Amino acid sequence: MTAVSESAEQVEHTTVLLQEAVEALVTDPDGFYVDGTFGRGGHTAELLARLSGRGRVLAIDKDPQAIASGEERFAQDDRLGFFHGSFAELQNVAAQMEKAGEISGVLLDLGVSSPQLDQADRGFSFMRDGPLDMRMDTSRGLSAAEWIASADEQEIARVIKEYGEERFARRMASAVIRERAIKPITGTVQLAKILAAAHPAWERGRHPATKAFQGIRIFINRELDDLEDLLAQVIDTLKVGGRLVIISFHSLEDRRVKRFIRDQEQGIKLPKNLPVRDVDRGVRLVKVGKAIKPAVSEVDGNVRSRSAVMRIAERVA
Repeated sequence: MTAVSESAEQVEHTTVLLQEAVEALVTDPDGFYVDGTFGRGGHTAELLARLSGRGRVLAIDKDPQAIASGEERFAQDDRLGFFHGSFAELQNVAAQMEKAGEISGVLLDLGVSSPQLDQADRGFSFMRDGPLDMRMDTSRGLSAAEWIASADEQEIARVIKEYGEERFARRMASAVIRERAIKPITGTVQLAKILAAAHPAWERGRHPATKAFQGIRIFINRELDDLEDLLAQVIDTLKVGGRLVIISFHSLEDRRVKRFIRDQEQGIKLPKNLPVRDVDRGVRLVKVGKAIKPAVSEVDGNVRSRSAVMRIAERVA
C-alpha cells in the first residue's frame, strides 16, 4: 500500500516491494498463506503465481470495495478466498478454517492504498475536496466528520499528537472546536484549511495539515491497535518455519514491528552467559535478515514507496 503522501496528481496503485515481499514470504509452494491487506491484489497475484495447484491464499481487507474488486479479478482462481474484515481477526478466522498453527506465511502491507487515497469521496486526501470520511471500512464505525463533531478538544489534540506526531496539535484542536461551533466540519478541504491556518510553522514541500490528517486516519481505522492485536496472536497462527512479512510506511508502525520481533528473539530474560538454548528461553520467532527498503529505481517510479520498510521474521518453535 502507501503512506499518506499528498500529491496533486492522481497515481494508480503500484504495489510496493512486490518481488521482495513475496520472495521472503513463500517457503512452501504448497502452503497456506494470508495476505492481510489485500488492497488491489498486487501481492496476492504474485503470491498465487509462485504457488502450486495445492497452495492456497486467504485475502483479508477492511475495504468492501477492495474485496469486491478482488472477487471479480480472481473469480477463476479457486486457490484464493476472501474475508471482509481486519487482519486483527486472523486468529479467529484461522480457527474457523481449521488452519490455526498451519499458516505458511502472513503478509501485511500497511497504510492506505492509492485507490483509497485518490478517490475524493473516501475522504483520505485534502488535495481533492470530498466528504470527510476516512474509513477503510465504509460499512461500519464513525466517519472522521462524525468524530470531529463529537470529540472534545483534549481528545482531538491527543489523536493529532499521538498518531500524527504533530507538535502543534493543541493549536489545531482548539481551531477545530472554534470553527465547528460556527459551522459543521464535513469536507476534507474545509478541515485542511482550518488545520493549516492553525499551524504556525509551514514546511516547504509539505502541506501543514498532513500530519494531522494522518493522525485522524490512523485513529478512525484503529490502525495501530489492529497491528498490536495481530502481533499478539500471529505466532500461534503460523506453523514452525512460517514467515511473517510486514511492510510499514511510518515510524509508528515500524517501531512496533521492530520491537515485537526483538522481544520475541530475546525470549525469557535470564542472566547473561548462561548455557541456555533458544527453545529453553521461549524463543518462538526470530528475524530473517535486515530491514529492506525500496531500491532507488522503485522510488523513482513510485514516490509513495519512499518511506516503506519491510521486516521479516520466522517462527522457530
